[in-house]
Amino acid sequence: MNLDRRAILAGLAASWAAPALPETGPGMSGRTAWSFTFAGLDGKDLRLAAYAPRPVLVVNTASFCGFASQLGGLQALWTAMKPRGLTVIGVPSNDFGGQEPGGSEETAGIARQHGVAFPMAAKVKVLGPDAHPFYRWAAAERPRDLPRWNFHKYLVGADGRLAAVFPTTTDPNASALIAAVEREIAKAG
Repeated sequence: MNLDRRAILAGLAASWAAPALPETGPGMSGRTAWSFTFAGLDGKDLRLAAYAPRPVLVVNTASFCGFASQLGGLQALWTAMKPRGLTVIGVPSNDFGGQEPGGSEETAGIARQHGVAFPMAAKVKVLGPDAHPFYRWAAAERPRDLPRWNFHKYLVGADGRLAAVFPTTTDPNASALIAAVEREIAKAG
């Protein structure tokens, strides 16, 4: 019996001493994607609030990734859906395989080679404690849907919450991704 009481007391003491964990789960934090800003590849800020209440597809990109051909697909998606309210934002990151080693000029040049005209952020970390605040928020909102490689896609809905998440292997013209975008465009009215 003493062992049980000690375990209980130790557990209580640890819970009092431990820092409070952030609330997680959809809709629990009270914060939305509209509160985040990325530094733009062109030096201007990309305030997500500027796109509210329309859907935004945030994609971590890498110039030298085997999936870099998706840049062209993302451009085609943005070209087709921009008039209806979709914004695509590319977020270069060197987190996976060191496949975005260069600076802003090199990243911009490679994006142009793929025909990219959608907004691009400056290079950031997307994983870990030093990740950009948007990615830390997304990890708290959807802890099972973290980026595992380049070209991971977060669809921010019309309400500023994460509406859908698509892994690297989901092509930008995949029917599931397009259907999710269509739903969010319809919600935005």
